[in-house]
Amino acid sequence: MRTIQMTLDDELVATVDKIVKKLKTTRSAFARKALRDAIRQVNVNMLEKRHKKGYERYPVVKTEFDVWESEQEWGDS
Repeated sequence: MRTIQMTLDDELVATVDKIVKKLKTTRSAFARKALRDAIRQVNVNMLEKRHKKGYERYPVVKTEFDVWESEQEWGDS
């Protein structure tokens, strides 16, 4: 693990300090989790963007999913 230096505004530090006290954790642990969560969300957003672009390039045709129609079970039998 590396130690890094960050510049944060006073209000943000105060808010983080209140939260970490309630969670009984440290600033570092809180920041690590926040950064991991942010990275995960960025990756999800990038995948969703790629997915959207794919459907824009190759839109769904009306009959594309008809083959699955008979496979669906709606529970009304």
